[in-house]
Amino acid sequence: MTASTPVVTKAEAAAAVRAARVRTGLSWAEIAERLGTPPVWTTAALLGQHPLSAEQARLAGELLGLDEPVLTALRDQPYRGSDPALASDPTIYRFHEALSVYGPALKELIHEEFGDGIMSAINFKVDVARRPDPDGDRVVVTFDGKFLDYRW
Repeated sequence: MTASTPVVTKAEAAAAVRAARVRTGLSWAEIAERLGTPPVWTTAALLGQHPLSAEQARLAGELLGLDEPVLTALRDQPYRGSDPALASDPTIYRFHEALSVYGPALKELIHEEFGDGIMSAINFKVDVARRPDPDGDRVVVTFDGKFLDYRW
């Protein structure tokens, strides 16, 4: 990259990835498979929440036809979290709602089972699956985080 190469933000890179994914007809799962990474992590990374390695960025660029400024942004360290405006998206809002309602109960149950500590979001896996049900298919989201003891 030269000094005259335009800078692309993580948000602009995410928009370019979304457009390229639609243009190429690739699913998030297909992209993840080709990169050799978990689907949820891959999607989050391509939307700007994790940095890609140089090799991962190169492969994503080949798959999606992305230019170098976008690949540079995908390799950059992110500011993690999301735009507060995203909380109004119905799917994201429902996750907020579910954690608002069930978060205190989950905390109590985790502490009862494991003791005083937290579930790591760093040493963490997440998965999304579909489960058929006679009343309508179910969305199954699994959070799998290492328990971290609070030790003084």
